[in-house]
Amino acid sequence: MKKVIKSLKFIFFFILALQVAGLTAGEKKGAKKRIAVFEFDDKTDHRVLWWTGQGPGRGMADMLITELVKGGNYTVIERTALDKILAEQNLGKSGLVTPQTAAQTGKLLGVDIAVIGAVTEFGHSKGDVGGSAKGIGVGVSSQTVTVAVDVRFVNTTTGEILAAENIRRDKKKRGLSFRKQGLSFNNRNKFDQSLIGKATRDAIEDIMKLLDDKSASLVWQGKIVKADASSVIINAGAEAGLKVGDELVVYRKGEELIDPDTGISLGATEAKVGKIKVTDNSIGKGKASRCSIVSGSGYQRGDVVKEK
Repeated sequence: MKKVIKSLKFIFFFILALQVAGLTAGEKKGAKKRIAVFEFDDKTDHRVLWWTGQGPGRGMADMLITELVKGGNYTVIERTALDKILAEQNLGKSGLVTPQTAAQTGKLLGVDIAVIGAVTEFGHSKGDVGGSAKGIGVGVSSQTVTVAVDVRFVNTTTGEILAAENIRRDKKKRGLSFRKQGLSFNNRNKFDQSLIGKATRDAIEDIMKLLDDKSASLVWQGKIVKADASSVIINAGAEAGLKVGDELVVYRKGEELIDPDTGISLGATEAKVGKIKVTDNSIGKGKASRCSIVSGSGYQRGDVVKEK
């Protein structure tokens, strides 16, 4: 009997450990939040270019997008869709994008969080130094590179800044035979193997960790695309992490609340319309779902859908 109890305890803790490991590895529950990454402003001396010819602002933003897509924890808006909206609003230059305009653009794209930022340092901060060994002059080289970016996460619903942080990463290398490395890269592999490439990768990882932390408390939401008397179609499906059987709550937005001092949106009044249940999450190759009506009536295109 004691052996059976010990075996059951072992199985219980083994399963628990697997669950914890899954969460630790970055697995997220529920629907994926929608993210838009704007091109970062480039406030550097413009000495360094990506292997594609673009500057650090565009380069770091694109690298962040790539890593977010690979991670699979968010639905990331394509660069072409974002650039189109920016062009239509005459906001093509990243320097013109503010938390307010990012929130407005994010609303048009249906995203939950807009990521904006500025690269403030990108390159060498220290060079060669001299030295000696046993009375013999020896050229000792050292190199320190720095990557620094001011990043902000904006709640597109309210315009609130969820986080504003300075991410800074330094990498140093020194040695007798070390030759100071330039900042010209012919391809991605050359960039990835360089000190500046490694510092950039570390900075991107820091931004992603901060995003995971700050987005956890934000409620996911989608919208109704089409509705009839018996069912509705929403703009999220399997690709966003929705599963057949998921129940969602539908709200209708009322008057927008604008702060009289700042002019910033404080959100809007909401009235609960009812509940719906996902019956097919594969519409549009997983980009949309058909839902049955659990309660309520009078659903309309544009009504907001949230997790229970």
